[in-house]
Amino acid sequence: MLLVKMTAIGLLVFPAIESHDQLHIQISNHTPVSVDRHYLDVELLDVPLMNEGHYEDVVSHVQNMVYTPPHDAYINEHGRIISEEAGYKLHERKFRDLVDGFLFSNGSVQIEPPLLTLYPKVDSEILAHIRTQKIGQYVTYFNKHNEERTQNIALATEKINNTVVFPGEVFSFNGVVGKRTKEKGYKKAPVIVKGELSEDIGGGICQVSSTLFNAVDQAGVIILERYHHSKRVPYVPKGRDATVSWYGPDFTFRNAYNQPLLIRAKILGGQVIITVHSSDLINVKRRKVPSASKQLPQERQVDHSIED
Repeated sequence: MLLVKMTAIGLLVFPAIESHDQLHIQISNHTPVSVDRHYLDVELLDVPLMNEGHYEDVVSHVQNMVYTPPHDAYINEHGRIISEEAGYKLHERKFRDLVDGFLFSNGSVQIEPPLLTLYPKVDSEILAHIRTQKIGQYVTYFNKHNEERTQNIALATEKINNTVVFPGEVFSFNGVVGKRTKEKGYKKAPVIVKGELSEDIGGGICQVSSTLFNAVDQAGVIILERYHHSKRVPYVPKGRDATVSWYGPDFTFRNAYNQPLLIRAKILGGQVIITVHSSDLINVKRRKVPSASKQLPQERQVDHSIED
């Protein structure tokens, strides 16, 4: 049993001294938590009154213990649909009712925190429905022997793989991929490509965003935000790039169709392959997109970088 004690400097949890006037909170797969009545009650009053600040500390502590994020269904590397998993969070209104009941009772009370089910956004039924028709595809090429840049490309590609964009929804590359940091495995990729310097941490990411741009553009989505590099890049035809930076430009598009879109992305050797899929019911308005060159650019190491 644990006794929860809140102080001005935070929340402490330590072995409980058994009391006959405690709220015992039983949490599955966790050591039970106990809270003394006098901690929850406002002192010097004749009738019980909740100390709201202390109560919020208890709620926050319990919420952190019970929260389980939902997981979307996805398609694995073998093409098999892996089913979704529901998540859970504290049902705060029902929990308040239980704590109020303890405060207006006598003696110790034992409760289990009520939970709200968090349903995944993407389930296996949706995936089975929208994987049937390929409506866009684009392939770009890179030097797989450049380990740092390859690592960055692989991480960003993995992040966008299995993304589902629902009708009317806006896709943000920065929002999906997130900040590129050393802690997440991104490497410094200082290279020169035909006289152009690459960026620092996350060099190579723009090849993924540019490949994605061409794939979804072919699929006929509405491009909302796209920026060119300051100099031409070699992995896509002139004018077909989409530069991104965490503190700068983003690449965004909207799904204007009445069916969800599924983005599949993978690395195969020295290729970035991105495909866009949807339901057989979609009325696709494809656009013509020029293919990328298969010729790899020459690279040499440099000591600093600005953009890829």
